[in-house]
Amino acid sequence: MGPRWKGKGSEAKALAEPMSKIVSELRLCLSRSNSKGLLSGSSVLIEASVEQTQLLNHACFGRSIVTAEKDKEWIQLGLDEAFYLCNFLKCLKIVGGDGCVKTDVELWHYSILKMEAFPELYKAYSHLRTKNWVVRSGSQYGVDYVAYRHHPALVHSEYAVLVLPDGNDDATGRLQVWSDFHCTIRLCGSVAKTLLVLHVRKNGSGTDSQMCLENYDIEEHTITRWNPQQSREDVAADTQS
Repeated sequence: MGPRWKGKGSEAKALAEPMSKIVSELRLCLSRSNSKGLLSGSSVLIEASVEQTQLLNHACFGRSIVTAEKDKEWIQLGLDEAFYLCNFLKCLKIVGGDGCVKTDVELWHYSILKMEAFPELYKAYSHLRTKNWVVRSGSQYGVDYVAYRHHPALVHSEYAVLVLPDGNDDATGRLQVWSDFHCTIRLCGSVAKTLLVLHVRKNGSGTDSQMCLENYDIEEHTITRWNPQQSREDVAADTQS
């Protein structure tokens, strides 16, 4: 299943302005302004300028928050997005409730406290982001993420992403029985997405700091529904004749 572009000229726009270029512009803008984000529960809030808001939206980081303050723009980031900007792109500083800037290690432990599966989810998120995929929440489809080839205004999401950590063999694990596969694949097919399963292997590393991510591996598997109509003998016979 290939990309489904939204309207005439969308593919040309995406090719003319690749996501890697947009993210580089965002990185430069945030670094130049010494931008800071404020920890707020399981998210990070940024008071952004007009330029920063445009670039964050263009690069698909966070979402705008409507407030009564007409002269201010607020962007809400997820913890995975904030950690990517802070730790990988190194263009955002995160401030805690005490007004002090969090170190990468402090932000790492904070994120794990808020989300136990954060190490695996962030590894998957950064894995896709570094390949220039746009990654957004997939909760509305019952998956962890959805992945776009470019901005959602130009193209529909191509993959529904499930992140499976080590030890996904317990009773609460996902995709443990065929009925799980069947339901998930049917759902993905009904919304024209391919199921992408990312198996995160820790390889014996713990979660003491973000440095453990270097030892994590990811196995990618795309899973599609078998179509019996395409596998009938008469179809094969017609093809040969």
